[in-house]
Amino acid sequence: MSDSDDLDLEGGDAPDSGGAPKKRGGGVGNLLPNLLKFVAIGLGALIFIVTVSVITYNIMSGGGKSQTPNIGDPSSPYVGVRPELAYYDSIGSITVKTKDGRSNVIVDMIIGYDLNDQVASGEISSRKFELIDFTRRYFALQDAVDLSPDREDALKKDIREQLNTRFFDKARARNILFKRLDVNENY
Repeated sequence: MSDSDDLDLEGGDAPDSGGAPKKRGGGVGNLLPNLLKFVAIGLGALIFIVTVSVITYNIMSGGGKSQTPNIGDPSSPYVGVRPELAYYDSIGSITVKTKDGRSNVIVDMIIGYDLNDQVASGEISSRKFELIDFTRRYFALQDAVDLSPDREDALKKDIREQLNTRFFDKARARNILFKRLDVNENY
C-alpha cells in the first residue's frame, strides 16, 4: 500500500480495482434544486397564462373605457357613414280612428330595407296588402297622445321591431319613415 491510500484525502472508500469511481452527491440533496427549478417554471407559465387570459378577456368584452367615438350622437364630430337603403312607399295614405275615438290619424308610411337585398324587395312587394292592413291596425290601436311628434322615434322603432319579428319572414326593415303622420282631433 502506498502512503496516499492510508491518508484517504478524498474522504471516500478506495476505488475498486478496474471499476469506475462511485457517483457522489445523490439522494435528497440533489432532488431539491431540480424540484425548485420545475416549480419555478410552472409558476412562471401559470402567471403568463393568467396574464394573457385577463388581457384577452378585457379586449373581447370591451372592458375599460371605450376608444370608439359615439357615432349615434348627431352633435359628435365623428359621424359614421349611413348605409344606403332602398325604400318601399306603395302602402299609400291610410286614414283611421285612434283607439280612444277622439282623433283621426292620416299616415303614409315608407319602409327602408337593404339596398341590394332582392329577397327583401320581393317579400315586401308581395305583401303590399298585408302591409296596408298592418299599418291600419297598428294606428287604430294607438291613443292620440301616443302619436305626438315627440314620440315619433319610439313609434318608428316599435313598428320596425314588429315588422321584423312578427311580420316578415326573410326581409328586414332597417328604417321607417313617415311621409305623412297627421293626428286630427274630432269635434
